[in-house]
Amino acid sequence: MAKGKAGGSNFRSAITGRFVTAKQGKASPRTTVREAKDGGSTGGTFRSAISGRFVTTKYGKTHPRTTIKDS
Repeated sequence: MAKGKAGGSNFRSAITGRFVTAKQGKASPRTTVREAKDGGSTGGTFRSAISGRFVTTKYGKTHPRTTIKDS
């Protein structure tokens, strides 16, 4: 029985919070975040969709279209 590839990633829209296809994610890099499958918890911090870096809670709340809240 064949097994799937380990790891991989998903793309999530910073605007809607929903998962999007890889094609959509790559076409809109400023508003989508690439996430590792089965990634660990980050404790509810905010992350920039543009840079991929963690940002402050204040910045995350004032920029909801370009940040996501990791759980």
